[in-house]
Amino acid sequence: MIPKTMKLARARGRGEPLTLEEGPVPTPGPGEVLIRVESVGVNFSDVKRRRGDLYPFETRFPFVPGAEIAGEVVRLGPGVDGLAVGARVFSLAGAGGESRHAHFATNHIPTVAPPSPGLPPAFPRVLLVAGTTAKRMMHEAARFAEGETVLIPSATGGVGSFAVQIARALGAKKVIAAVGSPSKIARASALGAHEVVDTSRQDWPEEIHRLTEDKGVDVAFESAGGDSLEKSLRCLAPFGRLVVIGASGGASGRLTPEAIDQWLYAPALGRSIVAFNLGTWFQLRPQAAGAALGGLIEDLLRERLRPPAIQALPLSEAQRAHDLLEGRTVTGKLVLKPWS
Repeated sequence: MIPKTMKLARARGRGEPLTLEEGPVPTPGPGEVLIRVESVGVNFSDVKRRRGDLYPFETRFPFVPGAEIAGEVVRLGPGVDGLAVGARVFSLAGAGGESRHAHFATNHIPTVAPPSPGLPPAFPRVLLVAGTTAKRMMHEAARFAEGETVLIPSATGGVGSFAVQIARALGAKKVIAAVGSPSKIARASALGAHEVVDTSRQDWPEEIHRLTEDKGVDVAFESAGGDSLEKSLRCLAPFGRLVVIGASGGASGRLTPEAIDQWLYAPALGRSIVAFNLGTWFQLRPQAAGAALGGLIEDLLRERLRPPAIQALPLSEAQRAHDLLEGRTVTGKLVLKPWS
């Protein structure tokens, strides 16, 4: 029996903490299903939207974050075909991306998919955003090629841990993992990184040049924001590509005209900056989204990729999950379990 009310974690205003509240269980509209949420993946995009940072989609407050869930279909909306009550599914939020840190959530059918037949029931299906982001940013945004050198930030987190493995599988000449503290160096090495740098040190760009014999990297991913953007540009080789995937520090990087002249548009260097956001990619390329998710699941099933370690917290600790991400103390993937 479906209750009339549920628990949800909600921020009342921009930058305010998440608090556990009571709210009505949503009713699925046309083309939607109601999902009893078993697991919620916590991503830095959730933190950015709660803080009110610049984001591709509008964030309206009060705000219930969450971009990916796994659970069971418990009610069908009008016009739903191809799914039945009782189906175990995973789901990615649409442009709204709300009402996922909760006991129940409604989602449109195009964002809902049953698991692969070979996927174990206990498999953490909320790894899809991290894994798909890593694959798409590597293949499409960076156009990474065999024999190139790559710099991967936050290499022990959800996206980063996948990206290190993908770069190795693509035949990278050298994978340089970047971590925020010395305690994460061993984990990044275990994922397959050839070298690991500690970005808590101010001289880490000089370390990159030392590791590449002063050539720089062909591809660098940037996720911190602030002055890290300029530092990442300093690490690029001629014709290198910088792929910006976020600003976890809350401040977008600012490039001075001098920095642009020196690091981007200097004669014959041909460096470039590319931005990538998975939600926008799904929205603009819906036909490719299903294949991307299916490809990731296949890689995981065939053990071509190893999932990151899972750290599970109850829904009542949603704000703690956000605090852990902001503090950059997380290794692996954070998951909320609403019914714990």
